[in-house]
Amino acid sequence: MAVKLYPVLKDYLWGGEKLKRMYGRENGDRPIAESWEVSVHPDGLSRTDGGTFAQYLAGHPQAVDAGGGPFPVLIKYIDAKSNLSVQVHPDDAYARRVEGDNGKTEMWYIVQADEGAGIYCGFARDTDRGEFLRKVSEGTVEELLNFIPVKAGDCFLIRAGTVHAICAGCVICEVQQSSNVTYRVYDYNRRDANGNLRPLHVAKAADVINFSAYHDVTDSGMPVKKAYGTERLLTECEYFRCRELLLDGTYAETDEASFRTVNVLEGSGEADGIPFCSGDSFFLPRGERCVITGKAKLLVTDEGVRK
Repeated sequence: MAVKLYPVLKDYLWGGEKLKRMYGRENGDRPIAESWEVSVHPDGLSRTDGGTFAQYLAGHPQAVDAGGGPFPVLIKYIDAKSNLSVQVHPDDAYARRVEGDNGKTEMWYIVQADEGAGIYCGFARDTDRGEFLRKVSEGTVEELLNFIPVKAGDCFLIRAGTVHAICAGCVICEVQQSSNVTYRVYDYNRRDANGNLRPLHVAKAADVINFSAYHDVTDSGMPVKKAYGTERLLTECEYFRCRELLLDGTYAETDEASFRTVNVLEGSGEADGIPFCSGDSFFLPRGERCVITGKAKLLVTDEGVRK
């Protein structure tokens, strides 16, 4: 049976109003930077009708996989009214040793982009630690970065160690490892609500950054016609697999090996009889058949490719 999930909202200083307009999120007079849709991370627990999502999984230990493993991903919407900081995330080994958390490989699906909007992803050319640190100290690190113009439907797999930033004008659905470890490199000298500069983590960032020129490893597929609509592989790695499903009819699938999550990017319908609209999110337990009907654009995530 599909489990409807409810988000946790974050009002970081770069957030905007688009998630209120697009998906009906309410945060009073505060902006919404992130809406954590599917999360068991203690920094933001998404909810079900009966409690937290983490509590649901504790009561259904084989809902994620047959071995009773932990839920591996965190899925959120991001509204960048202004640029996010230039940042990087560590891999599992470094994060677990230094931060007591998972590393963070992530996927960005562009939900909406203003004209001229884009992202920074990796370096435009090979560089090294010394040049990187010098550019950071000069406040010119953006000169080293690889800028990519984006449009709705674009997808990028951003592996741990890849320096990056979401630029103003983007709404993104992010699928990531269940982690909240971020090392800020450069933050445009912005100040928080108390007038303080936000902390940077340059030394740690330099420990984990891949200084090679950016190489796209997303490996998206072409759309494939299915009985229920059109499906496109967005990306897959050892942590998650993501598909775009343009639903026009009935999707019914049982996965005996893995959970699935469904994020409704556009449209409406029903999941196991539960009505949904744009912005809704669901968890589909492993081994249970779920029937989704309607006309909608869905992001479907499941377990990654085991190494």
